[in-house]
Amino acid sequence: MSMDRSVLFNIGLLLALLLVVLALPEYHQGNFARIMVLACFACAYNISFGYTGLLSLGHAMFFSAGLYGVGLTVQLLEFPSEIGFLFGIVCGLVLAVAVGLLALRTTGVSFMIVTLMFSQAFFLTVLLFGEFTRGDEGFVISQDKRTFLGIDLSSDDTRLIVSWVLISLCVLGCQVVVRSRLGKVLVAIRENEERTQMLGFNVFRAKLSALAISGAMAALAGGAYSLLFGYVGATFASVQYSIFPLLWVLLGGTGTLIGPLIGTALMFYLIDISSEFTTAYMLVAGIVLVLLTLYVPEGIVGTIRRRLAPWIQ
Repeated sequence: MSMDRSVLFNIGLLLALLLVVLALPEYHQGNFARIMVLACFACAYNISFGYTGLLSLGHAMFFSAGLYGVGLTVQLLEFPSEIGFLFGIVCGLVLAVAVGLLALRTTGVSFMIVTLMFSQAFFLTVLLFGEFTRGDEGFVISQDKRTFLGIDLSSDDTRLIVSWVLISLCVLGCQVVVRSRLGKVLVAIRENEERTQMLGFNVFRAKLSALAISGAMAALAGGAYSLLFGYVGATFASVQYSIFPLLWVLLGGTGTLIGPLIGTALMFYLIDISSEFTTAYMLVAGIVLVLLTLYVPEGIVGTIRRRLAPWIQ
């Protein structure tokens, strides 16, 4: 019964989000289109960190694999966007598996450092091939190439609806993963990896599966970002875009399905508002995050789940 309640709760929140966003002024609709795509990235990170306990600082390379996988094939090679989008997801998946096969031989802080090293190597590679990637400057995908299944993704209204569909699919898709046998094993690994291994589960394979799912979903978010907003740049491969999803998940609530979306929205507007008053807006965001970590260590949704609604997933 609690599982069904959780599903209805998440669907209800997603429908409420759509109604609220449609009623917002144009400026905030544009913001929320971006927030929802970035929240897909946060959901991907939550699979590896929130549910499996893999503290990665390399997810920017998965997001960027999708971003460049789409951008380069669509803009430079002039492939259809449908093929480019699929190629971007495959790039993220293959990269996640390749990195996982090496990085998962380590644990804890060592895993974090190894993933950071891989991510930085990917970032430097993007800069090295600046003739094609245009480095930090990036490049714009022309409007005529930003169509998907006959839908013009450059339209503001279409971009908003497509972003909502994407975050809905990611949240509900994560719920399917979490409720599956694999999801239960991942949570067991997070809580006690040694005991999970003693019970006969293949811990390495489960963690590799989690990283593969997370990498593919992050690449999906990156590919969607390139088509919806028409920009591809090396900034998205930098270390800050490996730290951002960690902050979004911590703020919203690790190991919760709707937490990454709430965390992304709050952090986005916190930075947006504070940047109007100071150039040190990341310092403001950092102070707020420290206070939340001290007084609400489980994140916003995690605290609500512990105090009021334990059935929330």
